[in-house]
Amino acid sequence: MTDLDVRAETGPGGDAEAELRSLLRWLQDDEELRRQVRGTLGAGRAPRPGEMGLGFDLLQLAVGTAVSAGSLAVSILQWRDTRRRAPGLTLRSGGVEVRVERGAAGDEETVRRIIALLDGAAGLADGGGTGAADGAGTGEPGGDGPTP
Repeated sequence: MTDLDVRAETGPGGDAEAELRSLLRWLQDDEELRRQVRGTLGAGRAPRPGEMGLGFDLLQLAVGTAVSAGSLAVSILQWRDTRRRAPGLTLRSGGVEVRVERGAAGDEETVRRIIALLDGAAGLADGGGTGAADGAGTGEPGGDGPTP
């Protein structure tokens, strides 16, 4: 199993929790993924003293080893393309993170970075690999690439 944390960044008036719930439903409706991807919503941090409880701002996915990283990446980006105002996404597994900015398209490079993230995490979970594939993990200026 590979653990993948997903955060949604919405614009003013957006609802990150609703976006994450929508993504989870999308993944559960995907025939290829539904048996291999399990998700739960949670809070990314505990409330500070005196604060009310936070909303859910984190989708935690447990991804089975039979899932193709490419299939999961494409499904996530397809979901994002259906959104009227596509949220930015941050996908994190272990110490590696991939950001997909709100205005960015689901282009080939974005898919490649997400696949590298998932494949690297799977390699670490299996006791092998370095967590980076094809140079992923080196990061890109501006913080939009995989970073250690």
